[in-house]
Amino acid sequence: MPEDSIDHIDFDNLRERAISQPLVTHLFTADPSAHVFDGKIYIYPSHDVDAGIPFDDLGSHFAMEDYHVFSMDNAHAAVVDHGIALHVRDVPWASKQLWAPDATEKDGTYYLFFPAKDHEGIFRIGVATSPSPTGPFTAQPEPIRHSFSIDPAVFNDEGSYYLYFGGIWGGQLQRWRTGAFQAEGEGPLVHLPKDNEPALCAKMARLDDSLLEFVETPVDVLILDEAGKPILQGDNERRFFEAPWVHKHKGTYYFSYSTGDTHYICYATGDNPYGPFTYQGRILNPVVGWTSHHSIVAFQDKWYLFYHDSSLSEGVTHLRSMKMTELIHDELGRIQTIDPYS
Repeated sequence: MPEDSIDHIDFDNLRERAISQPLVTHLFTADPSAHVFDGKIYIYPSHDVDAGIPFDDLGSHFAMEDYHVFSMDNAHAAVVDHGIALHVRDVPWASKQLWAPDATEKDGTYYLFFPAKDHEGIFRIGVATSPSPTGPFTAQPEPIRHSFSIDPAVFNDEGSYYLYFGGIWGGQLQRWRTGAFQAEGEGPLVHLPKDNEPALCAKMARLDDSLLEFVETPVDVLILDEAGKPILQGDNERRFFEAPWVHKHKGTYYFSYSTGDTHYICYATGDNPYGPFTYQGRILNPVVGWTSHHSIVAFQDKWYLFYHDSSLSEGVTHLRSMKMTELIHDELGRIQTIDPYS
């Protein structure tokens, strides 16, 4: 339910019908990336604030400044807020907008991957490290070389680490079509492909042993339709917009993502981390609020979807609350579509 359709919503009724309630209510959190470390669930979300910036299609009103880390002993336990893990003032290369992060662990070190705008207004992806999953994290002095756009998601495939990233419109992915940042032009639709051209793709690259750099030039994460052809830009109920995520179930790789302006979380499947991935369907139907951003994690023999909506803020699109619900793969490996309000 995008922001322009909330005028007549009964929010008390909506909250009663919601299949899950906000995991925390003392602050606003979004884009939750969940992982299991040492038998506990850790969640790395964005921290939404109201900076008084007017709404626009480039996301200027998403003016987040820091990250908190949250943990849960189990899927039904109280959520613990471990406080500020990283602030923009502690990132030498960043100027503003700490958007959706992700995290991973290797050899006892925890890595926080995050996007931010540099001092020229260009989104880059940085890395910060800590000996603890809750931080505090110390940022590297420079972003990952050759990184750009937003929404980093790191996937550990049996010791090989891959970083997926990208988002169109305010995420600037469309400005990198030539291989260099195209600064000219205003508005979210500048530099996008035409509707009858292949859609822009998320990007991915394998990380080096330090997890601080790419070992290869980022490549497209191609999503194919049922005929084996690339999804088109005009197919905005299936094409990639932002929020890439990868999980593996019974040997199959699942690439999931947000369709942005049509407000779905969809997924496609492949047989390796690079794809191509074939479109399969929807994971999550639209939530209250403009954005939809998620993660998927296995814990104690069940799978869970972490997501957000704006029901707690009664539809304020940049004040969101993270939630979780069980996710089901059927016997054929298909993911059952979830309705966020019963």
